Amino acid sequence: MQKNLQAAVEAELISFLVESVKKAIFDGDLDLEKVPEVSIEVPREKGHGDYATNLAMVLAGRAGMNPRRIAEIIVDNFESEIVEDISIAGPGFINFKLNNAWLWNNLKIITRRADDYGKIDAGKGKRVQVEFVSANPTGPLHVGHSRGAVVGDVTASIMEAAGFDVEREYYINDAGNQMDILGQSTLLRYRELLGEEIEMPEDVYAGDYVKEIAQDLYDDYGAELMEKDETARIEICREYAYQEMLKNIKSDLEEFGIEFDNWFSERTLHPEQIEHAIDLLRDKGYIFEKEDALWFKSTDFGDDKDRVIIKSDGSPTYLAADMAYHLDKLERGFDKLINVWGADHHGYIPRMKAVIEAFGYDRDTLEVIVVQMVTLLRNGKKMPMSKRAGSFVTMSEVNQEVGRDAARYYYVMRSTDSHLDFDLELAKEESSNNPVYYVQYAHARIHSIIANSELEAAADNLDLLTHEAEIDLMKMLAKLPEEIKLSAESRQPHHLTTYAYDLATAFHSFYNNCRVNTDSSELAQARLYLVNAARQVLKNVLTLLGISAPEQM
Repeated sequence: MQKNLQAAVEAELISFLVESVKKAIFDGDLDLEKVPEVSIEVPREKGHGDYATNLAMVLAGRAGMNPRRIAEIIVDNFESEIVEDISIAGPGFINFKLNNAWLWNNLKIITRRADDYGKIDAGKGKRVQVEFVSANPTGPLHVGHSRGAVVGDVTASIMEAAGFDVEREYYINDAGNQMDILGQSTLLRYRELLGEEIEMPEDVYAGDYVKEIAQDLYDDYGAELMEKDETARIEICREYAYQEMLKNIKSDLEEFGIEFDNWFSERTLHPEQIEHAIDLLRDKGYIFEKEDALWFKSTDFGDDKDRVIIKSDGSPTYLAADMAYHLDKLERGFDKLINVWGADHHGYIPRMKAVIEAFGYDRDTLEVIVVQMVTLLRNGKKMPMSKRAGSFVTMSEVNQEVGRDAARYYYVMRSTDSHLDFDLELAKEESSNNPVYYVQYAHARIHSIIANSELEAAADNLDLLTHEAEIDLMKMLAKLPEEIKLSAESRQPHHLTTYAYDLATAFHSFYNNCRVNTDSSELAQARLYLVNAARQVLKNVLTLLGISAPEQM
């Protein structure tokens, strides 16, 4: 039985319950051609058990029976060594209360699997690309980019833990008019350094970072740049500023704990890849000419209007480049494309899904995580903008003030479709009011307990772990695979920050109610085993979030 129990836990507890329910339906001779998907959920109220299902009510119409009678048949035929009690509530809800044996056994699984505990195979190796940040290399990354960066990075990590083959990609928008403006802006600041009085136009990049790039350019070129013609000067300034901005972006992301598998340049799409994409759509009958421009019949795929892809002057629109880019992704063989975009891109989603479908793929191959805005607060008041950036607060400024761990935690602690208020003072506070400090302190406290104990953790007497706080902590530890699955399927990493906080709360409650170094050496060793399992799970969660697990604070 123990071997079967261990296998059940490793294969996910819920799946084990589902199979047991299906067997009960079969053994109960319910007249059904096909059993629908069995939904097992955690009840909202603790008194209703550990898990519940509404399957009896789902089956009522198909079986032509009262749902409560169906529930009785399932209960009468249900067998499982991990279920202590099964009961019926209301019109036909079936509640399961598990015994403690699976919890004790799960502690052994945590210890054995260590850093791999929580990982599941829901993705079955499907190839997924997560494209995020992808900011124009025309200015520093700001707090809006920061939230999208962490959301993309943590989503990728969670999906890897869920069994997907994930690639992180940054799309460099290094073509188009904004790059020319960057070159012009840099040249104007360069000319200021030569003593010219320059009145900056409204449409240039005015942040102090452009002055710094111009100074570096001047240090390299001196006054020789002015000996070249205007076109050459702008081109040199554009390329110099571009490389400097790209270097700064990579540096800021690296300091934020974010690394990409691939940096994809938009320039590589011009013109061949764009022409390739248009030719494919033309062959399918989705391209037409009007007003000396080329148009994409996006209304054929649910968009509210058709879209221009080549303007009357022959230049491609942003959509044309995005068409070619997403075709390139599809041709690379990814099963799922996940883009992390800011809220201002919400209206762009239907036309990109239209593009995917026009190329002959399921439109849901493309998923877009829309990340809402961030408001920085200091002592409850909205923070003024950065002078250095010109119009926004940079990623680097926030990270330097509150630290990487706090910044990463705060950016993903709310659902991506919710506006985020980021209180900088709270993020630096060393108290239980600060959620990231609260979670990290739990890990540091655990390490202190283990380091200062005179005994070694042992699994010989885990059946002594029966206190309510011990049971609650063990149940919370067992939820990690379920939380990873939920976060991966919903593409919502905030589930893991919530779980990390709840796990820390369960540990702090255990610490306050259950003395680890008790007079009973057997109980002390069992509790140390539990404490070490809690340390491992907390570390695994923090690792997925890209946050450190400190040994002391």
